[in-house]
Amino acid sequence: MAAAAAHLRSPITSNSAASHACHTPTSAPSLSRRRQPRGVASFQRRRILALSGEEGDGVGATRRRPAPRFLCLHGFRTSGEIMRRQVSERWPADVTSRLDLAFPDAPFPAAGESPVRDVFDPPYYEWCQFVGEDFVRCSNFGECAANIEELMVREGPFDGLLGFSQGALLSASLVGLQEQGLALNRVPTVNYLIVISGGKIQSPALAAKAYANKIKCPSLHFIGDNDFAKTHGEELADSFVDPLVIRHPAGHTVPRLDEKSVQVMHSYIDRIEWELALHSSTGADSSAAS
Repeated sequence: MAAAAAHLRSPITSNSAASHACHTPTSAPSLSRRRQPRGVASFQRRRILALSGEEGDGVGATRRRPAPRFLCLHGFRTSGEIMRRQVSERWPADVTSRLDLAFPDAPFPAAGESPVRDVFDPPYYEWCQFVGEDFVRCSNFGECAANIEELMVREGPFDGLLGFSQGALLSASLVGLQEQGLALNRVPTVNYLIVISGGKIQSPALAAKAYANKIKCPSLHFIGDNDFAKTHGEELADSFVDPLVIRHPAGHTVPRLDEKSVQVMHSYIDRIEWELALHSSTGADSSAAS
């Protein structure tokens, strides 16, 4: 626990235009904001340099309101930089330019071999320790949830969570627990959720709380036909009131988006932008009236 706390206080690596290689924690705290980021792999700041297509740049440059902000939780024994690269290299700029994505490292150094060691350079991190080989049971969920909440308190607010694999497992369960008043009580309601290769937490006591009722948060689920977690992902989607599902032919990965998937993504972001604009307008009207 002390190691995790130290990692949260110390540098979560930030990315510059030249950081396609591995990253090394520095000495300052924290995560990306719209100003110069500190301590997180910041996709928003680097996007124009790494994905500098005219359409993507134009959308970001002309947007009147801040883009919807998502905290992105990476997969098991990877890193914020690895997930940033997966998203930036596989999703088109006309999608990513509409989102403000922040990619922190998990607090715990990887306790074993990374499944991506042959593809991406270290360091690697994990949000919690898995029990067994099904990768859906955590031994220290409470500590993990507290670490994520502390990150959100310090670096928020966030409109939503985006998670891959272990990060998706945690993101979905935290949203469910927050709706029951059992987690993330120090931060605003998480209003949107994007799940990639996710699943339901399998601890009976925890699952009974997180999925006690259908989760109301508007959600988008990526489910791969060849993903070993496909069944888990489908069970998770069924735990939401109105899940939007993108199916793809790949396995346990951040998938590339085909034309239909891009359209679904844009529709989901359209909804987010409309609701945020409505909320902003309502808040402004209430302030004027008072």
